[in-house]
Amino acid sequence: MLMRKLRGRRVRPKIKIKSSKDIAKLAESGQLVADCFALLHDSIQPGVRLRELDRRVEALILERGAKPLYKGYRGNPPERPPFPGVICAAVNNEICHGFPDNRRLRKGDIVGIDIGLLYNGWCGDACVTFPVGEISPKAQRLLRVTKEAMYAGIAAAQPGNYMADVGKAIEQHANKFGYSVVEMWGGHGIGRDLHEAPSVPHTDPRGEGAPIRIRPGMVFTVEPMVNIGGQECHTIQDGWTVLTN
Repeated sequence: MLMRKLRGRRVRPKIKIKSSKDIAKLAESGQLVADCFALLHDSIQPGVRLRELDRRVEALILERGAKPLYKGYRGNPPERPPFPGVICAAVNNEICHGFPDNRRLRKGDIVGIDIGLLYNGWCGDACVTFPVGEISPKAQRLLRVTKEAMYAGIAAAQPGNYMADVGKAIEQHANKFGYSVVEMWGGHGIGRDLHEAPSVPHTDPRGEGAPIRIRPGMVFTVEPMVNIGGQECHTIQDGWTVLTN
């Protein structure tokens, strides 16, 4: 996910349109990301350390001849420390960009795992939130509604619609259940580079930024972050981990 900085700006970013061959290559990268998540599905259990999950994913990526993209990544602001892991691991009230450190997962946790990689010159990027053992009905409902909201956004991502329609669909579905959607972080284009134009809102932009019409050949991520409470968040002292307020 990418920080959205559109407020007060009406600019049209240069969007790279992909050919059918490009999209086939992106699908191969996406399949490798999916394979990483299949590995995690069998690995995420109470008691496992986040660092061990990171090690297993890195081993698979390297075994396939791909390159992990998060390890050593700085992004913006450039003065923050390089990211220490191959995966981002956000536990419970961590929204995104948590460190895969020595913490052990506990029964009842939920953990969002974000993976980015480069395979044969094309990027793959996705995030999945996993239950750790048996989780509460409250947490089950959050995961279900978030997944539904994501698919509502994907359904709105049709040629001829606007990028704003994606955010509206996500936010409307989450709001029906009393949830909020984090506005600060959105999806992004993807291709040869991990983060390309356009920025993809997960909420109704309400007139912010230049309207972007969705066209065939555009490739972008839809990865909403949904909270039980308010959507406000902050980055902690490590420069990366984003928590709910």
